[in-house]
Parts: sequence; C-alpha cells; structure tokens
Amino acid sequence: MDVQLRDLRYFEAVAELGHIGQAAEKIGRTQPALTKAIQRLEEAFGAALFERRGRGIRLTPVGEVLLARARVLRGATEEALREVGDFAKGNAGHVRIGSGPIAADHVLPEICSLLLAEASETTIDITVAPSIALREQLREGAIDLLIGLMPQHDDDFVAHSIVEDVVVVATSPDHPVFQLPKITMESLLQWRWVLPVNSIVSRQWLDAAFRSRGLPTPTAQIDANSIPLLPRLIARTHMLSFLSRHTLNASGAANALREVPLKETTLRRHLGVTYRKEGYLSPAAQRLVALLRTRGKRLYTSALA
Repeated sequence: MDVQLRDLRYFEAVAELGHIGQAAEKIGRTQPALTKAIQRLEEAFGAALFERRGRGIRLTPVGEVLLARARVLRGATEEALREVGDFAKGNAGHVRIGSGPIAADHVLPEICSLLLAEASETTIDITVAPSIALREQLREGAIDLLIGLMPQHDDDFVAHSIVEDVVVVATSPDHPVFQLPKITMESLLQWRWVLPVNSIVSRQWLDAAFRSRGLPTPTAQIDANSIPLLPRLIARTHMLSFLSRHTLNASGAANALREVPLKETTLRRHLGVTYRKEGYLSPAAQRLVALLRTRGKRLYTSALA
C-alpha cells in the first residue's frame, strides 16, 4: 500500500474543516490537489473516506478511523524529525507545553526563565487550556508536556505529581450552615452557590458527587471561569462555593472564608507534569521536567495560595 504523508496531511485538513475549498485555502494548495490526494487514499484503502452533507462533506466510519491514525502518524513523524534535528545540531531543541491556567500564570514564567538561563537557544510553544482538552492534544502528539491536573491510570502517559490540591466547600464564617446540628449534602442544597463554569473539572466533580447520591446539583447563582475570583465573590454573601484549600488558607482569605467540613464534598487531586510514555522528549523538555519536579511544588503552592 503506497500512502503519502502529504496526502494524509491534506486529508486531515479537509476532515477538520469539512470542506475541500476551505481546506485548500487554509494550507495554501489548490482544490484539485486535495481532491486527488483524497482519491489516492480512497484507492489505497478501497473505501470512501467522505460523504456529502449539504454543501459540505463529512467523514465516513472508515474516514473516522483514518483521521485518528493520521494524527498519531503525523505526530510520530514530526517527533522523529525533531529528534534527528536536535541530535544533528547538538542543541537543547524545542519544547511544546500545554498548561492549565494556574500554572500558566504563576509557574511557567519562572520555570521557563530557569530553562532559558541554562539553554538560551531553546524555543518554546505554550498552549493554555483546561487539562482535559490538553490531554487529548498530548495523546495526539500536538504537545510534549502537560502541566496541570494529572490523568488517572492511563498507560499511555507518564505523570509526576508535584503537589496535592484539596478542593472543599467554603463560605463566609457567619453562614447559617454552621448552625446546623449536622451538615449533609442535602442540607447544602438549600442555599445558592458561586461555582466555576461547567467546563472546569472541579465543577464537574461536584455535580457528579451530588448526582451519584440521587440529589440535584447545586444551584449556581453565579458561574465564573476565573477560579481566583471565587473567594471574593462569596466573602460577603451567604452563598457557598467550591475552591482549593490552598486558596482558603491564603493570607488574604483566611479571615474571610471558612471550610464547610464534609467528606463527601472533598475532592483530592494531584497537579503535576505529564508526558507520553512512548513520545520523544527533547533535551529541553527533559530539563523542564526535572525543573518542575525540583522547583514545581514551591511554585504551585505559592500560586494556589
């Protein structure tokens, strides 16, 4: 089977946009060139890769399988080229970092500064996004390192824990919840909440904790995509929130907030650095992992506080 890497790249562009014309414009090629590439692939695999859908096209089941494999193959090819290039040039190389918002704001600036002090020719790409989205990019080889929430029991990855982050229910010290003879999950539902938006992992975990016990999810009066904003939003209200114990114990928040002690609403998770078990790590990426393992805890703790 004669399959060109170039044809796979063209196929991937068409699959992502669902339109040959738009894909041709994006990658700077002609529509006939992309059409012929898809035809060659369909001949090689003996099956249609796309089907018409209105004015666009969509993947067939065979096309879906090929797209997943094409992304992995492209990542492996790029890694091979980088590895050989780094060896040939004898330099530190390039590192692509995917980072959660907390690390991007507080951990990465110092870590990158330390790395560049050791290897000034290193080049760095940084992508900031939620850890779940970055995990898929890591799996596909689009990034080298993920700095953020660690995956659980995934044999494709190697993960090093940097710090434990405990997330708890909290509110103002004079909240009526502390007058209850016994605090339960059901009793927490009588008040409104200030919560992270639904795309944040801690919010998803909290909602799942209530659902798993046959209870409705907390009523969010305020949704916020900024975690640092949560303490200030609840300090002077009788609303509940769900935030890191590091934040709760921070000097500015210690006197304004109080933890609502309840085992069922306590999330224990680990923040760390993750990379693919079989992926290539440039010398720069390897050094960055080492720096995170030795300096990351202090930086993370400072950031979370």
